[in-house]
Amino acid sequence: MGTEAYVKSHIEHGINTIEFFHPQSNSLPGKILEELAREIHFAGTHDDTRVIILKSAGEKTFCSGASFDELLAIKNEAEGLKFFSGFAHVINAMRKCPKFIIGRIQGKCVGGGVGLASAVDYAIASDKAEIKLSELAVGIGPFVVGPAVERKTGTAAFSTLAIDATSWRSSDWAKRKGLFAELHDSIENMDEAVYKLANTLAHSNPAAMAEMKKIFWRGTEHWDELLKERAAISGKLVLSQFTKNAIEKFKTAAKQ
Repeated sequence: MGTEAYVKSHIEHGINTIEFFHPQSNSLPGKILEELAREIHFAGTHDDTRVIILKSAGEKTFCSGASFDELLAIKNEAEGLKFFSGFAHVINAMRKCPKFIIGRIQGKCVGGGVGLASAVDYAIASDKAEIKLSELAVGIGPFVVGPAVERKTGTAAFSTLAIDATSWRSSDWAKRKGLFAELHDSIENMDEAVYKLANTLAHSNPAAMAEMKKIFWRGTEHWDELLKERAAISGKLVLSQFTKNAIEKFKTAAKQ
């Protein structure tokens, strides 16, 4: 695997696999988030795509959330809104996509990564896939991903993750709360399950699946506006000295 960040997709037998990668533990800068939202939107309009698999490269981390370097570079509320809208656009693209999205969650999910895992329609995970909503620990909060996490896990589990922002929760905890549909004890078994389900869905009725997806996401029609409002909250908070200091501390600790 190279060291260049990327988003790529590949269609075979009706299965569109969208893969992302970033050398810093699959943290996602704005450019990669834009590409990811675009690929998901395109896959939703593509007649050859019957089902989507969302995955990341690497073994230990599915997605570690936002790029700290870009967070620290935000200079005003407009830049903050634009940056935090990145995850909002991806979640909304997943929500509006008429195809089912299977999440292949091979490793840890942090912050925005928990949001992505929550926004897939069916998450198949490795038993190493611990989760953490770390936003409060860096002086902000899980405002943008919150609606997706709360929709999938319920208010009690979401608030537990959001308040206890420094503790990891196990993959078993995530499955019990409804975030993961399945857990597997090896990458091989997880991949087998992902492709078995994807193959079944690729041969299922596209119109029926599109109608089912509408039902599953009912009540979220206002999320275009809601997630933009939430992005503005984070965009304002990230400008405070408290938050800038917290991010610097977090970055230093992560390197040790």
